[in-house]
Parts: sequence; C-alpha cells; structure tokens
Amino acid sequence: MERMESLPDENTGTEEENETPERNQGNRRNVQGYSSCPTTSSNLNQMEEKMRRKLQFFFMNPIEKWQAKRKFPYKFIVQVIKIILVTFQLCLFAHNRYNHVNYTWDNRITFSHLFLLGWDSTREINAYPPGAGPLAVYKIDEFYNTLDYAYAGYANLSNAIGPYSYNDDNNNMPDPVFCQYNYKQGIIHGFNESYEFNSEINETCINFTLPNGQLLKSKHYIKDSGMEINFAALVRAKLMFSLKTINFRAAGPITPPECVRFDVEIIFDNEDHDGQMSLVLEAEPYKLVCNGDKNYITDNKIDQILRSILNILVILICSASLMLCSRAIYRAQLLKELTVQFFRRAYNKELSWDGRLEFLNIWYIMIIVNDLLIIMGSAIKEQIERNQFTNDQWNVCSLFLGLGNLLVWFGVLRYLGFFKTYNVVILTLKKAAPKIFRFSFCALLLYAGFMFCGWLILGPYHMKFRSLATTSECLFSLINGDDMFATFSIMSKKSPMLWWFSRVYLYSFISLYIYVVLSLFISVIMDAYDTIKQYYSEGFPKSDLQTFIGEPCIEEVSSGLYRTQSSSSLNAMMNSLFCCNFYRSAYSKIGGGGSNLNIL
Repeated sequence: MERMESLPDENTGTEEENETPERNQGNRRNVQGYSSCPTTSSNLNQMEEKMRRKLQFFFMNPIEKWQAKRKFPYKFIVQVIKIILVTFQLCLFAHNRYNHVNYTWDNRITFSHLFLLGWDSTREINAYPPGAGPLAVYKIDEFYNTLDYAYAGYANLSNAIGPYSYNDDNNNMPDPVFCQYNYKQGIIHGFNESYEFNSEINETCINFTLPNGQLLKSKHYIKDSGMEINFAALVRAKLMFSLKTINFRAAGPITPPECVRFDVEIIFDNEDHDGQMSLVLEAEPYKLVCNGDKNYITDNKIDQILRSILNILVILICSASLMLCSRAIYRAQLLKELTVQFFRRAYNKELSWDGRLEFLNIWYIMIIVNDLLIIMGSAIKEQIERNQFTNDQWNVCSLFLGLGNLLVWFGVLRYLGFFKTYNVVILTLKKAAPKIFRFSFCALLLYAGFMFCGWLILGPYHMKFRSLATTSECLFSLINGDDMFATFSIMSKKSPMLWWFSRVYLYSFISLYIYVVLSLFISVIMDAYDTIKQYYSEGFPKSDLQTFIGEPCIEEVSSGLYRTQSSSSLNAMMNSLFCCNFYRSAYSKIGGGGSNLNIL
C-alpha cells in the first residue's frame, strides 16, 4: 500500500496526477493482490526509480516491451523477414551452384578422356584407399606420346560427343601452346657423382603450328623448333588451349542456356625429380555472353529480373538490420555511460565489469557480421548472374552467403532464449565456454605432440600420415572411433621396429583421448549443465547492475506504467550527471521515457 502512494508519478501536471481516490484505491488493491511485486520504501529517490525503470525496460525482451509500451517489435520482424529471404536466396543459389560445379567437373572428366593418354574410368571414382596409383609418365617416349595424343584429340574435336568448339569466331583451330619450366642449368654426371646446377627457373614456350589434318610428332617438332628438353633440369611442362561450349541443361522456361569457355592445361609435374612425372589436367571455366539464335527467346528477362529483385530485397533488409543493430549498440553504450555516472554519483562506486558487459550484446555483433557477409555475397551473386565476372567467382560468393546464413540461423537461438526450456542450452554453453577453452588448450598441446610425432615417424610408411593435414584428420577421426581397424592394418611392415611403434603410438593416443580427454570434456559440459539447473531452482547469481534493476512484476509491465513519459526528469538527471555536452546531446536522442530504446 505504501508503494503506490510513495511512487512518484512520471509526468507532473498530467491526467495521472489527478487520479480520484477510488482509482488509487483500486490500484493499491490490485498491487496488494500479487505478492510478486517488490515493495518500495517511502523515501525512494525519484531519480533512482526512473533510472531503474529505464534499465528494466532496456533489458526486456520484445514481448515484454510490447506489453509495457505497445511498442511494435519492428526489429524482430526485420530479422524474421531476413531469415525467410536469405534462406530462399541460398536455396536458389545452392541449386545453381551445384549444377555449375557438377557441369564443370563432368567436362573435366570428358577432357581427361579426350586428351590424356592412359586415363580410365577407375580414376573418376573417389575411393579409399585409392583403387589406382597416380597417373604419370616414366619414359621419355611416354612423355612425347602423351603430347601427341593430346594434340590429336584437340585437332579431332569434332569426334567428341560434347558440343565443343574452338576459341575462334570462325571455329578455326588456334595453335596450342607448349611451355616448359626448367632450371637454368642442371647437368648430372652420375658416373662420378658430380653435377652442374643453377636453381633459377627459365620459361620457354612454342606454338604447335601444323597444317590441317597433319598429326604431331612432338619429339621431332620440338627439336626442329630449337627447343631442347633436358629432363634432368625440367621442373614442369604445360600444354595449353581453350574450348567453347554451351550448357543446355540450365535452360528452362525462363532460363536461357549458358555459354562457357574452358581454359585447358595439361600439366607434367616433375618437381620431385624422382623418375615419376605426374600428369594432371586442369579446366578453368569462364562464363561468356551468349548471342543466342532465332529459335530461342534470348531477350527474356523474367528470370534475371526476379533474381535481381530477390538480391536487392536481401541487400535492403540486411542493410536495415545492420543499421538498426549498429544504432542499438551505440545507444546501449550511451546508456552504459549514464549508468556508470549514476552509480558513481548516487552510490559513490564504480559499476562492476560484469555490469558493464551487460550492455554489450554479442547477438547484435553476430547479426552485424552476418549482415555484412550476406550483403557482399548478394552483390557478388548479382554480378555473377549479370555476367559481369569473367572468371569463376561461385566459390567466393558461396563462402559469403553460406557463412552469413549460418550466423543468421544461429541468431534464432536468441529468440528461443526468451523461453525457459530452450534457454538451458544457451546458458549451458555460455557457462561452460571459459572452462572449455582452457581445457581445449591443454588438450590441443597433447594433440599437437601426437600429430607431429606421427607425421615424422609414420609418414613414409602410412598413407594417413603422409602430410601434417592428413595426420591431424586421421587422429581426429580416431577420437570419434572412425576407421580404427583400417588405420592399424594399413601400416607398412617394411620396418618391424616402426610397425611395433605404430601399435604403441595408436593404442596410447586412442586410450588417452577416448577414455580420458573426451570423458573429461563431457564432464565439463555436464558440470555446467548441473550448475544451470541449480540456478533455475535456487536463483541465478546477479551482478551489481542486476541487483539494482530487480525484476519487473507482470502487473507493472502490462499496467501501462512504462508508457508514461519521463523525458523532463531524465534530462534534468543528464544535466546533473554528465558534464560533457557530447553525452548530453547524444543521450537526448534516446530520451523520451526510453521509448526509442526498444532494441531487439
């Protein structure tokens, strides 16, 4: 009863100040009926009450803010619309990117059959362990025969099933280019263990120019051209040419075919100088502008217009979200400075570090990051679809859109956190995060030791330990119990001592990480979960800021108390707390009873 009588009205001279005694009695009876409302002493300072109410409103969720001030949660609606638009955009882009990558890969396989001597279908299947060894040449005659075979396939392009054409407006065959990269000097005298060597690499190139229909004899042609191939000094050789084609698979009612140019490189890699020259074919796609024909409506812009509208809408909604969240962070920092000054003047103490961190919302930072990623990805996507990129930018675009969409869906956890049941996961991760980082750092040191040891000792004898990356992947899979028997059985028996070492090494790593480290990792998370459950039953620990704010009762939130204006008294409080005109002028933007503080 004393609480409502002592609570000062927030707008002097308004209609609420002249309430009838009957209305006040009704209000007092209404408050007395709920024991959840805290009582306020009669000497409660007006400034303190207004500050508390402003902070209570600031930390409310959108539903409570709607109940308190009937403030429409437009920022929440922006996020909902953004999730729908960016997800729809990602689904369309993922479908198109899959067709693009699959089409590029299939053409690369086709080129391998057309231009690579010794290529067979078993090399097209990703098998583990690999079903075939590396494609390579081991004899000088095989090197020249491979060049001859590639030239013959390029000259006889009309025999290919695919609709390939030469990179010439009249479909005349341009000359393929052959380049070799060799050491400036590399002569080996094996009979007396001596050599002459200069590590500088020189590049020399020639064109294979032959009359139509004539087959290439590369060994004689290269010699007659004045180029000499010294295989002892040869580092790398390339045969390069370009092909054009049209992809009809993408064509549909509103989608025209795609025109593509492939820059093909047949690479002979001899960097190891181990007698094995590996053979690799690369085909880099470049999207071209199609001229079309009279039987297909190439000027149909429906698909491009619809995709452009979607991209523009995504950019606009993400820009709005970016500005709203940036403004929210800025205003939160202004309110933090106000709170710091209030604690300093009213209680003669500094606001704690935990209390200051309450004003820094990590969710907003994550939203700003995903907005920037999606805006950049949408801009690149628009340029790809308008054929304004001459090279392949699909992977860059997918990286921006994929990471942005990942963070967008992570942001949904914020709104699930408003419900007690779903908030347990978020609070558990937040509570366990510091311990997990410290524990993971210690576990990572042990992991690094095993990784470097396995790479050094087992690398030459075990295919899973050939490189540092594959060693790390192998050990990580062992932690999860994957492919254990294969890891044990693949180890070579050329060195019995290392074979026995591999057993001790693998058993030690598996036992340590599965039975000890992984179990301790789970116990850290379970300990945090038990702590959160205890907090739910006994109450969460509070910082000095949370203790000052208290808990707004349900009746006050829905009674319209927060809809009263308090800008005049708070402006006076700003004048008394802030000596700096910058803060006073900046805070005047978020005055007005805190109505503009309605952030996400």
